[in-house]
Amino acid sequence: MPTMADVARSAGVSVATVSHVLNGTRPVLPHTRQAVLDAIDELGYTPNTLARSLVTSRTRSIGLAVSAISNPYFTEILQGVEAAALEKGYGLLIADPHDDPVHEQRVVRLLHERRVDGVIVAPSAHPDDLVAYLTRHAVPTVLLDRAVDTTAGTTPRFDQVCAENADPTARLVTHLAELGHRRIGLVAGLPGLSTTGERINGYRYGLAAAGLPYDERLVVHGDSDAGGAERATARLLSLAAPPTALVSANNAMTIGALRTLRSRGLTVPGDIALCCFDDFAWADLFSPRLTAVAQPSRELGATAVRVLLERLAEPERPARTLRLPCSFVHRTSCGCPEEPEKGTVA
Repeated sequence: MPTMADVARSAGVSVATVSHVLNGTRPVLPHTRQAVLDAIDELGYTPNTLARSLVTSRTRSIGLAVSAISNPYFTEILQGVEAAALEKGYGLLIADPHDDPVHEQRVVRLLHERRVDGVIVAPSAHPDDLVAYLTRHAVPTVLLDRAVDTTAGTTPRFDQVCAENADPTARLVTHLAELGHRRIGLVAGLPGLSTTGERINGYRYGLAAAGLPYDERLVVHGDSDAGGAERATARLLSLAAPPTALVSANNAMTIGALRTLRSRGLTVPGDIALCCFDDFAWADLFSPRLTAVAQPSRELGATAVRVLLERLAEPERPARTLRLPCSFVHRTSCGCPEEPEKGTVA
């Protein structure tokens, strides 16, 4: 079995240089790095990861804990995390906390016990025990998608990577108001999640910007899943003065809202307009096509990896929160006519 010394002799460099290439511990000239990689490939050298971890106290692995991995949004985040981790030579251990605070702490503890170098976590609605565990054990952590310690003027305890939530939601509301809607309902997410609170705030900002009053009866919680959204949408439709337009606060709840509207024989946007937070691959295939806020999901995952590796390199650096912008995808479920494709005559 070839050794690191064999690789060094073949590449014409020192063993230390081979180590720097493998571990990324020091910059190496591109042609030297390529010579080492070519020697590794030619000799079939496989680094002894276990032995290296005993020496460096690093396993070059990252723990990822996100709920609803089957959700297309989190699937794309996972793809971003995996690609960025592999590019930097890190493996990935994945767990699903199921948005349950008890299970969440259990799976994060298991990841920690497997000696991952750090964790990326999308926290539950009640993350106090999780935060206490991560703080007590000084686990290098990046909170993903959902933030904690967001009170104005406070410093976050952990690095956080999230999308903008309030302004994009406000954009959906003001767009519907511009189309003449005065009763706009919101199917909000699970209470306690930072994304839920931020999107409710954005809904209220949008109403205020449009000069519309806030009516708490028009805000119902769909608990971030399709079943909850079905029930929530039914409650909105049962009001004495039901909304003429809906904003759904995530992709799973959009599916639930559409199911309820179809079961009531209501058409979109003929009977009720619909805009949604979260774009997804088949949103453009619905009839009508869904007007949505698109989150930079893969970029969120890749950024979380970058921030975690920076944390590992500089453990004493102050924690920070990064917010990535979303984009407004204008289609037809809001009630706007189909826009002509580029190159065609309207």
